[in-house]
Amino acid sequence: MAVIKCPGCSKKISDKAKSCSHCNLSLAELDSDKLASINRVNLINKTQRLMNYSFIAMLLFCGGFLFMFWDNVEQGTWQHNLAMLSAIIGFVMYIVIRAMLLFTKRKLN
Repeated sequence: MAVIKCPGCSKKISDKAKSCSHCNLSLAELDSDKLASINRVNLINKTQRLMNYSFIAMLLFCGGFLFMFWDNVEQGTWQHNLAMLSAIIGFVMYIVIRAMLLFTKRKLN
């Protein structure tokens, strides 16, 4: 008996199971077209999740700069350091997430 990943929910199940105990996907009726469709839906969901993370990273980046310049924060204060940290973390997260999104979209096509 081997443990495999369910094509629907990616949780571990037995290879002898007729259906997934987590998502109730019938493995007996699974053909190549249905498997390809499930994989495509999973990639689309991953793409949407990465887009949401990208938006959050952009909010961190813009929020840090807006806080720093609209509030006239002086250098060296904790507000300035927090704003710079937020902007840097947001920028790095945005670049990394966009690269992940690019590779995910290449798999999709």
